[in-house]
Amino acid sequence: MNLEADKTSTAVATLGKPASIRAQTANLRAYWLGWGGEIGTDLPVYRSGLRHPLLNGVLRVQHQSAEAALAEAGRRLAGVPYVWWVGPDSRPGLADELVALGANRMSRLPLMAVDLARVPAEEPPPGLTIRQVTSRADLIDYADVCAEAFAIPDDQIGGFVEAEAADRSAYSYNVRFVGRVAGRAVATSALSISHGVAGIYWVATRAEHRGRGIGRAVTTAALLAGRERGLRIGTLQASGLGEPVYRRIGFQTVGHCEHLSPA
Repeated sequence: MNLEADKTSTAVATLGKPASIRAQTANLRAYWLGWGGEIGTDLPVYRSGLRHPLLNGVLRVQHQSAEAALAEAGRRLAGVPYVWWVGPDSRPGLADELVALGANRMSRLPLMAVDLARVPAEEPPPGLTIRQVTSRADLIDYADVCAEAFAIPDDQIGGFVEAEAADRSAYSYNVRFVGRVAGRAVATSALSISHGVAGIYWVATRAEHRGRGIGRAVTTAALLAGRERGLRIGTLQASGLGEPVYRRIGFQTVGHCEHLSPA
């Protein structure tokens, strides 16, 4: 019997159980509601007011009809670009219903999870230092890297900094990291703790520094910070660029989230 393979399959099965996936998607909602949401609403919507679709959005639809949800979201998010998140916590078939009403599919993101006990502590690549964001200067550097990687307009970066500096304790506890090479900020990651899960967000590396293990290093730093705080599950939604990096850390796909643009 291959005991290591058996342990791995057991860990993956646990991460993919309904209770675990519910906690992971609840972490996702809690993180984004920190950008300007309302607790307890039947249609969880976050609105930062910034001009970038990822920074405003609809997080879940369970009971409303697609038509009613579209109408309500249109009212509450009028005047800003926004995205629909359709994942395992929304009712089956919702994405198809929204598309039938004129929404457009943007991307399909793997929902990935890892057993934090199995994440190896590794030395960062030579020349890279990773530190927690503790000052406004750090936060400005963090925002600058995120803006470049996620195509946030220059005139929105100041608003991004202010939104990140706001109190989000009603939703989640957040720890941000910046990776630097020769003193310059080149990479970021964020740990968001809620629902007993370590959610990983804003993993970004400047284009000229990719392919050197820096993205893996900043992701691992956030995961280990979650483990140090007693958490067992790490979760994230992967881009096509990031998915192979996360698999090398030990993440497994346990579901999918779709991004749709409104009708």
